[in-house]
Amino acid sequence: MAIRMGEGELHVFFFPFMAQGHMIPILDMAKLFASRGVKATIITTPLNQPVFSKAVEKYAQLGFQIQIRLLQFPGVDVGLPESCQRLDQIPSDDGLPRFFNACEMLQEPLEQILRELRPDCLVADIFFPWATEAAAKFDIPRLIFHGCSYLAMCATDSLETHKPFNDVSSDSQLFTIPNLPHELKLTRLQVSPFERSKVETPFTDILKRISESEETSYGEIFNSFYELEPDYAEQYKNVLGRRAWSVGPLSLYNRDVEDKAQRGKKSSIDELKCLEWLDSKNPHSVVYICFGSVANFAPSQLQELALGIEDSGLDFVWVIRNKSEEDNGSEKWMPGGFEERTKGKGLIIRGWAPQVLILDHPAIGAFVTHCGWNSIQEGVCAGVPMVTWPLFAEQFVNEKLMTDILQTGIGVGSKEWKLSDNDGVKREAIAEAIKKVMISEESEAMRNRAKTMKDKARKAIEEGGSSYLDFNSLLDELRAYPAKH
Repeated sequence: MAIRMGEGELHVFFFPFMAQGHMIPILDMAKLFASRGVKATIITTPLNQPVFSKAVEKYAQLGFQIQIRLLQFPGVDVGLPESCQRLDQIPSDDGLPRFFNACEMLQEPLEQILRELRPDCLVADIFFPWATEAAAKFDIPRLIFHGCSYLAMCATDSLETHKPFNDVSSDSQLFTIPNLPHELKLTRLQVSPFERSKVETPFTDILKRISESEETSYGEIFNSFYELEPDYAEQYKNVLGRRAWSVGPLSLYNRDVEDKAQRGKKSSIDELKCLEWLDSKNPHSVVYICFGSVANFAPSQLQELALGIEDSGLDFVWVIRNKSEEDNGSEKWMPGGFEERTKGKGLIIRGWAPQVLILDHPAIGAFVTHCGWNSIQEGVCAGVPMVTWPLFAEQFVNEKLMTDILQTGIGVGSKEWKLSDNDGVKREAIAEAIKKVMISEESEAMRNRAKTMKDKARKAIEEGGSSYLDFNSLLDELRAYPAKH
């Protein structure tokens, strides 16, 4: 029989994929579980420990049971530099399969910790399909953590099943994603090349194994809330027949300024200076521009973005975190005199920004975003309308949630799914989309809809709210899970 740690007390492992967009919500989730009397253990690698250590230390000092256990990342064994233990550190595109191979080699050390500590549940990232098998050896239920939306999962299932992109005559012809509650359209270029390719690659093999692990895992846990995408939560559970729980929006569990400012890496700007600058601006007058931790624009596109921001004539906070620029330390693309001309109107942050803190400030009137799911959630929780600029992954589908379903966003017209060197959006389209969201006739109605959803997000995590109740039912199930170890 399993050794329990007291009546009703649970011990849950959290094993995030090594990417900022996956580690940050998993940390928030571990804090949520710990705050509800569960012992939480975060599994990560040595170079990723700093993402978690400060928050874990703070929570442990407050009396919550939360800790970190480290696994040695075998990247060197597959030809990666020792410093490469995170997705945004992969040296080139051909490093991606090697990174996944290194992740797979973590199965045995993970099993050693499972054998030693015998937790009641393993919450492991979607990108670790082998974690289901590892947990099954000890009869431990494995929950898949999805760092994306129900809508994205339903759309992906439909695209995989029906392959509607094969029925169009050109890359730019629109098609409708079949069997969804809304009529959502994409072009073939906006679908992942892995999905539309007929050729087997190492990555398509990973996607196939992920799909299989979804069918054999105990269930799935989402950083979402019912009111945000009710039709797709229903479709996922009742039509596709998946067991899933919503526990989000996880970013809302960061209550104080310090927690908001220190999610992920340490900010490269003093948060008080940033807030002082925003305090000097009128409500809803500033555009916030940030594209997550992995986005990589071509220099020509960064130049168009700078000119588009300037052409909009609006005040802005722009987070510049482009991998190629970080690698060579230059900003040759920056239009001559841009910073001088926008002095006082613009705040440029190079590196990591305290995003939740900025978005929550009343001066922010719009969020120019790549539509990564964490950013979407943070924008929703701040009640800020969005200028949508999807780049890759499921971002083109997330865009549809904001522009077509919730009607709290306007797209810049991003046309192609691309992992790097993104380009093709002109300054005129950028300026026009920003102005539409900020100062057009429709902006007030958009802002009101965004504010309504913000209120629903906050209610979802409060006592009696949809995510609160879903989380309770998940804990009840885990407590009742038969102890056969």
